[in-house]
Amino acid sequence: MRKFLVITIPIITLILFIFVMESDIFLKRSLGKNDSISESINAVINDIQMDDWDKAVQDTNHLSEVWKKIVRMVQFSSERDEINAFSINLARLRGSILAKDKAGAFTELYEAYEHWEDLGK
Repeated sequence: MRKFLVITIPIITLILFIFVMESDIFLKRSLGKNDSISESINAVINDIQMDDWDKAVQDTNHLSEVWKKIVRMVQFSSERDEINAFSINLARLRGSILAKDKAGAFTELYEAYEHWEDLGK
């Protein structure tokens, strides 16, 4: 019995750690109707293209809320640099929207999208 436990416990522990480290692929997907990062980014892009800056502020706030939900789930399985870079892109996006800077906002949005795509790779 002792030999069985000595072998089984490390194997189960390793499997659990591997599952946690690779779980970002599954946890990155949206769990609800309005929990998609990609759709939220596209909504902000559309708002900026239409020069609807008030709606862009609202959709950026929604994007931040969705990001806060998802980052809690993927924080143990994703690169910390990617998570920090996405958060910085959101902060810069807020500044660009406040200044009504289309070029800066698009730059931050597309860079954030790339960080989102690289999360979990």
